[in-house]
Amino acid sequence: MNTTSVSVAAYLVAALLFVLTLAGLSRHESAKLGNYFGILGMTVALVATSALAFDGGVDSLGTVLLVVAVILGAAIGITLSRRVEMTGMPELIALLHSFVGLAAVLVGWNGFLHVENNAHGHEAAVLEAGGLLGIHSAEIFIGVFIGAVTFTGSIVANLKLSAKMKSAPLVLPGKNVINVGTLVAFAALTVWFVVEPQLWLLIVVTIVALALGWHLVASIGGGDMPVVVSMLNSYSGWAAAASGFLLNNNLLIIVGALVGSSGAYLSYIMCKAMNRSFISVIAGGFGAVGPSLDVDYGEHREIQADAVAELLSDAQSIVITPGYGMAVAQAQYAVADLTTKLRAKGIDVRFGIHPVAGRLPGHMNVLLAEAKVPYDIVLEMDEINDDLPSTDVVLVIGANDTVNPAAAEDPSSPIAGMPVLEVWNAKDVIVFKRSMATGYAGVQNPLFFRDNSQMLFGDAKQRVDDILAVL
Repeated sequence: MNTTSVSVAAYLVAALLFVLTLAGLSRHESAKLGNYFGILGMTVALVATSALAFDGGVDSLGTVLLVVAVILGAAIGITLSRRVEMTGMPELIALLHSFVGLAAVLVGWNGFLHVENNAHGHEAAVLEAGGLLGIHSAEIFIGVFIGAVTFTGSIVANLKLSAKMKSAPLVLPGKNVINVGTLVAFAALTVWFVVEPQLWLLIVVTIVALALGWHLVASIGGGDMPVVVSMLNSYSGWAAAASGFLLNNNLLIIVGALVGSSGAYLSYIMCKAMNRSFISVIAGGFGAVGPSLDVDYGEHREIQADAVAELLSDAQSIVITPGYGMAVAQAQYAVADLTTKLRAKGIDVRFGIHPVAGRLPGHMNVLLAEAKVPYDIVLEMDEINDDLPSTDVVLVIGANDTVNPAAAEDPSSPIAGMPVLEVWNAKDVIVFKRSMATGYAGVQNPLFFRDNSQMLFGDAKQRVDDILAVL
């Protein structure tokens, strides 16, 4: 059996392992095993690709470059995984998506320079003889376009999530005309490139796609960024699939399609959870609701840790709704200790998780699992909302937009219609916040001024520790 046959078989095994990875990551209990499947699948893919490259007659320089690339990539990956906290995971993922997009652009350009730009070469002659040169040109053009959009879009997402760029949406005059016009121009240029592949056309589509990627994500507000990260994940998958067609690599095609389709479906699910139009978000906020009215909600009430501890001790049922503020304060371990202590007193303690709590799908679930909070008391929004009217105390720890009653009561709000955790229906609500500042979506929360709500200001971890000390 030759190396090519072995590599193809290895690619099939790696693809199956990646499918098992997705299946494992679908549940808390099997997530760790799913990660192991992913590591094993990627190892098999790297070994098979390296063996195929060496069998293809890679020279000494190529061998050195391949080894250096693997070592350098592994070193960067290990360093990032060790240094980046869970709070920085959303922007890190966005940055990694940009790498995939850039790789797709480079693969596309390489394909053009190797085939279309070398019309008298062997590969160009073979493709033209089989009537496949036009398909190859289309693959290049589409792959470069998707990759470039993913590259700049992911960079903007990274800058917004890391607060290096304002989260407010960029609103250019006629922005929707710009987006649609760019797509129409891309379609026309693709036909032109297939008929007559020229370098200047590839340069133009690269520049246009880079600008479109920047504009698309810059036009999306902070409240929709979790959906954007998921959508960019989908874009990176399709970019990888396009690269797979160019490189005649079945594994890239399969894995790219898996990532692309699963990312798109996850984005669709999240849009439904936020009452957002799927097309609206991916098109750069088309049809977004205008700013909410400036309303005077009155004065908020403040509470101290000792009073919260007394309130919790007298409660029979408690629901904790975490948000990005818990991640920033790294309060998940203190919250887990509080949960353990309260449950030891016979108090029913559960967690309510909004689908887009934090800045990444599943962000809060991962933090709570990291702190060893039992899976069976961590419930999704739809599972917990009906129980909130019979709940004695709700602790809102660092959440803002996901518990905002304006979503249900203010048609002019930017988050109008978004399903939220209806914590205001509980008997008492304690909100942990550093200040009265608005959330990531930039929307004021009338919950803070309700008669049954009280504010506990300060660092979430320190305030939870203060409550534990009193208990």
